[in-house]
Amino acid sequence: MTEKSAGDAKPRLSVVLMVKNEAANLPRALQSAKFADEVIVADTGSTDNTIQLAREFGAKVIHCAWRGFGPTKAEALSHATGQWVLSLDADEEVTPELAEQIRRVADDPEGEYAAYRLTRQANFLGRWIRHSGWFPDYIVRLYRNGCARVTDEPVHEKIIARGKVGTLSGILRHYTDPTIDHYLEKMKVYTRLSAEGLYAKGRRARWWDLIVRPPAMFLKMFVFKRGFLDGWQGLVLAFFSSVHVFTKYAHLKALSAEKHD
Repeated sequence: MTEKSAGDAKPRLSVVLMVKNEAANLPRALQSAKFADEVIVADTGSTDNTIQLAREFGAKVIHCAWRGFGPTKAEALSHATGQWVLSLDADEEVTPELAEQIRRVADDPEGEYAAYRLTRQANFLGRWIRHSGWFPDYIVRLYRNGCARVTDEPVHEKIIARGKVGTLSGILRHYTDPTIDHYLEKMKVYTRLSAEGLYAKGRRARWWDLIVRPPAMFLKMFVFKRGFLDGWQGLVLAFFSSVHVFTKYAHLKALSAEKHD
């Protein structure tokens, strides 16, 4: 981590990671975040050596009770003391080009933006996806401390800025699914949480959600978003995404049945 400038009341840049059992990914993410003034690892109950690895890298470790992705990430980010905050996932990596751009933002106190979108690229089954509607995946992750909030969705939470949002061109690498088993295990959790979030907002599954939405997703990703240019991984990604949609709405339909809606 870089040293603070003389006279700084607080760090210029904080990086915050919310983790649980991320020993396989965490060293890569922390190594890429060494340019920050402060690195915070918010652990939500790891049973592997995640905490030990975080401390070996010099990160500050805090413990957060799990209350869903949105509320828990909001709590984790609240511990950042830097003037700027970068929210980073354990399976992500800041490229040197992006690190330089972020550093320039943090070092400019007169900047006009309250937050920045980062250009994220996913690695799916060993291939960097360049089509399929997945790239470029612009996502707000860098913000001026106090100028953003985290939405309270149980999954796929977002950072909402209060002010102008710029875009950085440097790549944020996302090692999303190294294996098929990893994708399927994650899908089981995410589809259920997504369905619960939709149900809480008053949404109910209809027959066309189960019949129309899944093939529409496949066609969108593989044909219209040119997923066929992403090789066999593009085909698998489009198919699994359609299954993801079907499973999410099946969960939503089951919730309605359980509650006799």
